[in-house]
Amino acid sequence: MSAHCQLTGRKPAFGNAISHSHRRTGRRFDPNIQRKRYWLPSEGRYVRLTLSAKGLKTVDVIGIEAAVARIRARGEKV
Repeated sequence: MSAHCQLTGRKPAFGNAISHSHRRTGRRFDPNIQRKRYWLPSEGRYVRLTLSAKGLKTVDVIGIEAAVARIRARGEKV
């Protein structure tokens, strides 16, 4: 599963891990990605979305229909 939120567009960020001796090595900051299944009443089917934790909260606030509309507006297939 790619670390990419379908709703918010969050992707991994990159930076450095800094040790006690202050040596730097590359690391990756992944968003908190969850897969969740929602019932989409307008289409009479379930959709499985890959969302970040913030994306899950956004769906709770705006509703699944508006969230799917935003995802489709970004050009992603649902």
